[in-house]
Amino acid sequence: MQADATALSKAISSGQLTSLEAMQASLSAAQKHESLGAIAYMDRDKGLKAAEAVDALASEQRLAMSFAGVPTLGKDLGGPFAGFPMAAGSRLMPRRGGLVDSDLAERFRTAGFCFFGLSTSPEFGLSLASEPAIGPVARNPLAPALSAGGSSGGAAAAVAAGIVAIAHATDAGGSIRVPAACCGLVGLKPSRGVMPAGPHFGNHLAGIATELAVCRSVRDTVAVFSALAGTTRGPFPPVALQPKHETPLRIGVLSDTGLDLPTSPERRLVVDDAAKYLEAAGHTLVPVSFTAIEAIAAQSRQCFVDIVCINLADTITRFDLDSSKTERLTQAVIEKGLSLSARDVWHSLNSMLMVSRDLWRLFDGIDCLISPILSSAPLPVGSFPSDHSDTELHFHRMAAFAPLAALANVSGFPAISLPFGSDRAGLPLPVQLMAPMGADHLLLQLAEQLEQDGRWQHRFPVAGLAT
Repeated sequence: MQADATALSKAISSGQLTSLEAMQASLSAAQKHESLGAIAYMDRDKGLKAAEAVDALASEQRLAMSFAGVPTLGKDLGGPFAGFPMAAGSRLMPRRGGLVDSDLAERFRTAGFCFFGLSTSPEFGLSLASEPAIGPVARNPLAPALSAGGSSGGAAAAVAAGIVAIAHATDAGGSIRVPAACCGLVGLKPSRGVMPAGPHFGNHLAGIATELAVCRSVRDTVAVFSALAGTTRGPFPPVALQPKHETPLRIGVLSDTGLDLPTSPERRLVVDDAAKYLEAAGHTLVPVSFTAIEAIAAQSRQCFVDIVCINLADTITRFDLDSSKTERLTQAVIEKGLSLSARDVWHSLNSMLMVSRDLWRLFDGIDCLISPILSSAPLPVGSFPSDHSDTELHFHRMAAFAPLAALANVSGFPAISLPFGSDRAGLPLPVQLMAPMGADHLLLQLAEQLEQDGRWQHRFPVAGLAT
């Protein structure tokens, strides 16, 4: 039996345990694993009341829910989730909001999820580590001296440790996929426009950001995607999701990330290994040279930086916030955003269109691209410090760790990361799959095939789920 949210939901629906017992187990696990820093804010009473409300439902109502009674966490960035005020990892925002649900949060609850807290995020999501100065520092359950990734690192740490079986996450530059890759989880960044972002979405970082979850299995990812996706009512046109493909697929294979942002040999080899596994399943492999993607990957990274900087600068000025309360790096990001001219911003927005167009051309010859998601093993805690003002160095460190992550965000294409084995230290060896807009089901189909090989096994059980 897979130890995941689907299994936990089935156990609750079948009467093997109650939602309240599952919640009590999660709360106990949260206390046991407190040193991991996965949870930034917790409300035990709200969690228990939510679980009791699910238990009070008629059995047929619970059976109609995808995740009836499953305990979970929102992220301290995104949402929002009513009753759980966010700080976005910042001293600037002392637990503000939490008054109403976002459209996405409402769908989480309708699916049966029971929230009891918010997971740790770096300040305003500006890092691929989740170590805000206000604390806590999110650590990797597989090796606590290492980072859990960012910006959904707290969510990934909680899921990998089994505190919860699944957790809300967001992705503007790899923030779902990178923590999933660090902690041996599955992380899907959906196509642009597939996930609801209202009612207060604004332009949602010009479209580079989206939300979903970090999961312990592909089947959980399929189920949560099905429960939350579609009918977004803006700000982008609805996306026509393609059905699963029954015929063999053309798999583009890109294991090299260039001389400037190299990927370690072990993590290049796992891409080739996963590709060969898919070839043995009947798919056709198509070698893709890094030169075919190098320019648009670099362009996407620059677009990401510009959009993040101008968005944060606009937020601070629009709400007349005191930026001196933020971390030193955040202040530098704000200053960089304020220094961008209207022409600079327009150039970046126009570049987004070019990235998407050029990536579509690459996919004229392939159906999916398999590549690395991380260039190395998870980095030590402290590898992304925020006590300096060198934004160029910071964003270079991010690019060096996840060279191709921003490409999916800027293009709007879906991408998924999942582990395909482990290294000599027992850490996950992840790969990334990317496909054209609307091909989310294709990615999930291929991810299911890779997962069937069983090369990665979770180290920690799910709280409340019998082993």
